[in-house]
Amino acid sequence: MRPSLAPAWLLGLAWGTLLAVPLARRALRVAPAARAAALAPRIGPARRRSSLGAGLPARVRALATRRSGPVRRVLGAVQSRRRARVADAAIARELPVALDLLGVAVGAGCTPYLAVEVAARWSPALVAAPLTAVLRSCALGLGFSTALDDVAHATPALRPLADALLASDRLGAPVAPILARLADEERTALRRRAEAHARRIPVRLLFPLVFLVLPAFVLLTVVPGLASGLGRL
Repeated sequence: MRPSLAPAWLLGLAWGTLLAVPLARRALRVAPAARAAALAPRIGPARRRSSLGAGLPARVRALATRRSGPVRRVLGAVQSRRRARVADAAIARELPVALDLLGVAVGAGCTPYLAVEVAARWSPALVAAPLTAVLRSCALGLGFSTALDDVAHATPALRPLADALLASDRLGAPVAPILARLADEERTALRRRAEAHARRIPVRLLFPLVFLVLPAFVLLTVVPGLASGLGRL
């Protein structure tokens, strides 16, 4: 090997090792059930007829299920929480529009029920669906307050809206100022979340910058200079 190519070979070997480590770790984390399924067809007919061979795959599958059960439950819980956070964030983005519609309807003289009808008709889809569920429950004979409580329990992001409407329905309190304040608070919270997300972008860009852009810059600028300098020695 020429001395001038030694740095490039060493750098390539290091990068190959760095890329191979995650693949090796993932291969080590393969579920035992998949391994048992891969080994099951290799058992011959004569061994299957024996009692030991007939019971082996069942025991292997039971052991794999017992070992992978907690992992599946943990992964399922993590995924469900992640889906819930994504759904709440999507509803929070559309909630100020629904609050404005409710405030306009109440300011025009509508009762809380009629205001929910207006908001269910003109609100964005993610907020309109729970409000439509309130109207459907009321049409089936459920009370307006109970229907709002059920929807707020199923969708926690709508709890402030439901509390404001319930206060107006039960106590006769003016709800238009409360709805306007809630809309302002939701817009402020959305602005803060967007700013926090924008502040996290430079941190996320560190990995491609450090591990992809800088090595490419070194390979294209520094290594050729070193190779030419070593070649002249």
